[in-house]
Amino acid sequence: MMDRTGRRAWRLGLVATLLSVAVGSAAQSAMTWNGTAASAPTAATASDAPSLAARPLVPAVNIAEVEAMAQQLVANGRIPGLAVAIVQDGRVLSARGYGVTDAHAGSPVDAHTVFRLASLSKSFAGTVTGILVNDGVLRWDSHLVDYVPDFKLSRPGAAEQVTVADLLSHRVGLTRNAYDRDLEANADVRSLTLRMANAPMTCAPGECYAYQNVAFSLIGDIVFAATGQFYSETVARRIFKPLGMHDASYGLEGLEASARWARPHVRGRGGWVPVSPKPNYYRVAPAAGVNASISDMAQWLIAQSGHRPDVLPAPLLATLHTPLVQTPSELRGSGWRRARLSSAGYALGWRVFDYAGHQVVFHGGAVQGYRTAMAMLPDRDLGIAILWNSESALPSGLLPTVLDRALGISGGQWLDEDVLPDESTQTLYAGKPANGAGADASAAQASPF
Repeated sequence: MMDRTGRRAWRLGLVATLLSVAVGSAAQSAMTWNGTAASAPTAATASDAPSLAARPLVPAVNIAEVEAMAQQLVANGRIPGLAVAIVQDGRVLSARGYGVTDAHAGSPVDAHTVFRLASLSKSFAGTVTGILVNDGVLRWDSHLVDYVPDFKLSRPGAAEQVTVADLLSHRVGLTRNAYDRDLEANADVRSLTLRMANAPMTCAPGECYAYQNVAFSLIGDIVFAATGQFYSETVARRIFKPLGMHDASYGLEGLEASARWARPHVRGRGGWVPVSPKPNYYRVAPAAGVNASISDMAQWLIAQSGHRPDVLPAPLLATLHTPLVQTPSELRGSGWRRARLSSAGYALGWRVFDYAGHQVVFHGGAVQGYRTAMAMLPDRDLGIAILWNSESALPSGLLPTVLDRALGISGGQWLDEDVLPDESTQTLYAGKPANGAGADASAAQASPF
């Protein structure tokens, strides 16, 4: 947790964004995308799309090489299945599936095979809330208790302080992942919400960061109370349908009703074993309830990159992608984070990194048998999404590999050598391969990837 001086410095540095939150205006702050400041909020038109003129010439990402690397990831049963999308300048460069939906008797993964998104679902929660703020239905400084009156926290007066923005940026004040273990043990979500009245707190609301799933999902209650429509229906109506995300859905029923969906896999003694999807985190739909194909995720990347201003105007994206709290723990963990990240923060359903001097907007997710990752590189107008149906860490190295290629950065190896194209291994990468071992199923949870 940051000390008081650090928190003040961070907050002062974000005064413009916080001021817009405080006043609760539907207007959004200006953003910088490809080096160009967005105009003041107006009715969304095609002119709201980000200007690409300022984007510098960069080494092209070789799509054929990336597709070859993805194919190598599923070779010889390394992982069961995988899907990858890459977009740039508002165009889909690649959206393909690799491997199989079921290691025992599955069909090939294709662009319309549906995966669980796990915590990447949080990006949809932040975005649909922002749409409602633009509509004037909600405000970023609207208070949770105005929509969920029986919500309580252990500190006197704390519950009344929690705002919409606090929920979406994990600044409720609770300890990290509060009640996730109970959720995994099939506890009722409503009962967990009531138990927050006695839960320990690490700070006052809005003062510190601690990642949440149960508390985060109270945004669904707010959306329902404000609109009279179920949260999942609101997301489908305001995001899935207008963006053409035709395979996307919510919940276990939505997954199993999909024409083609990837079964989750865990490590067994003889290799990858398909299992039934666990329903636990579907019960906190805003935090971890979305299902989508890689075709859907290509459209999500395009929209979040500013190329669908009719649905997501540029000023709204600016607000969604502006960090509100520091997350220094994100600088540790995987090798690419330690090597490339110099700062990390959480915005409204999105993580924001300084990646070797370049802004990256990111989120990932993990539930039993599924992993996801999505990143956007605004000053290259490039985005990548990766979905896979196993608990292997190996595919996660594809994301920084693509980012490094786009930025012309050498000196890091994030994939095993036999996954990389032969001509690239010696010239662009040096170091040890990542560990591709699958996680134990008993430890699987919705996590911040």
